Amino acid sequence: MGLLLLIEGLFLLISTGVAVLYNEYDLIALLVSSAICFVSGSISWYATRGANRNIGKREGYIIVSLVWVIFSVFGALPFVISGAIPSYTDAFFETMSGFTTTGASILNDIEAMPHGLLFWRSLTQWIGGMGMIVLSLAILPIFGFGGMQLFFAEVPGPTPDKLHPRIRETAKRLWIIYISFTIAEIILLKIGGMNWFDAINHSFTTMATGGYSTKQDSIAYFNSPFIQYVIVAFMIIAGTNFTLSYYALHFKFGKVFRNEEFQYYIGFIVFFTLLIAFFLWHFEGLGIELSIRDSLFQVVSIMTTTGFVTADYLKWAPFIPVIIFVLMFFGGSAGSTGGSIKIIRIVLLLKNSMLELKRIIHPNAIIPVRINNKSVSPEIISNVMAFVVIYMLITIISTIVIASLGYDLETSLGAVASSLGNIGPGLGRVGPVENYAHFPAFGKWFLSFLMMLGRLEFFTVLIILSPAFWKK
Repeated sequence: MGLLLLIEGLFLLISTGVAVLYNEYDLIALLVSSAICFVSGSISWYATRGANRNIGKREGYIIVSLVWVIFSVFGALPFVISGAIPSYTDAFFETMSGFTTTGASILNDIEAMPHGLLFWRSLTQWIGGMGMIVLSLAILPIFGFGGMQLFFAEVPGPTPDKLHPRIRETAKRLWIIYISFTIAEIILLKIGGMNWFDAINHSFTTMATGGYSTKQDSIAYFNSPFIQYVIVAFMIIAGTNFTLSYYALHFKFGKVFRNEEFQYYIGFIVFFTLLIAFFLWHFEGLGIELSIRDSLFQVVSIMTTTGFVTADYLKWAPFIPVIIFVLMFFGGSAGSTGGSIKIIRIVLLLKNSMLELKRIIHPNAIIPVRINNKSVSPEIISNVMAFVVIYMLITIISTIVIASLGYDLETSLGAVASSLGNIGPGLGRVGPVENYAHFPAFGKWFLSFLMMLGRLEFFTVLIILSPAFWKK
């Protein structure tokens, strides 16, 4: 944790460069916050330099859960110290939303924020997108720390893929891919008419499937079909398993297109895009291209849990927001930066449900679930079913908690689904043109916890909260 705090201090120091460039009041706050991270990290590192360096499964879960809390605790400091967000509760919410790539915001005037803090805000999502732990996997081995347990606790999805037998090399390759796509998007957005600052920030938050924008109106501010299509393309890439991106970059397209999860992922996007586009064309009277573009952008944005908006989907025909709400539970592919349930789990559930009918008809037959022509073990199916049941139970319980604060059912469901799925915009009073500023302090802390719970896919956090975890 000491080493990771030093890394956070370094990223804060990078943000001070932006503050210097624009000569704004956030410079001192960023410098002080960076110094606090360096001092705290150095003390932690020095005090524990003689500790046992073997990281087991238990230590892995603890570190992965703690890193999001610690990073948010320290990452909120520049907002508070500068006075841009005077309330620490609000600053913590904004920062946790950043690191977990949720994109839920309490800011009512984003353009009024100084550039250094806006850059730091976007950077929190970019760091959190690939996962701070995956970054550390490329560094910790240098200091004698093992990283396998961290990788399996951090990487989302039922079966994390490795690109290399050594975990450190896997982390490096993931980050090279991540950085390469980010640079490519920056260039294309600049060509599309954004200035360098906006292009960099939106590329950070697109590849992280985070959704923070430098504009209060999000992507709608730019009113550019080219920019929207570029962002759609990179949201789809960010929501795809990064292992497949690795294959695609090495021209192994056969492995990409034969992947069943990818086929379902693209299939869902095409189906829901055409469905909503038809409704927009038929009921809202929009042109064919605009209907397809608005539909495609919102479907991809919500399904990949990015959360950018180009239109207020709550003003569309009443049944369209219902479809949008359903998409909040889909998520991107396993091994992507997306959140929510994940496509692979949806596919496994659908396949297992269909096969259950065959098993009832043929009770003595052994009919395994197959993905990519390989049998899926019963343990993974049980894990997926348990995950989905827990996801729904937490959604129901959390909705009741938020509703008890005086919110209507639509807002409560929207806020919970958005926070758990790391999406950002929801329904009701947290819709695409609203934010989370109106929640009381308890509501913001509770939703922050849900963001972390969703980002780490429940089990990592829930295991720590179970008494059995602490027994020898």
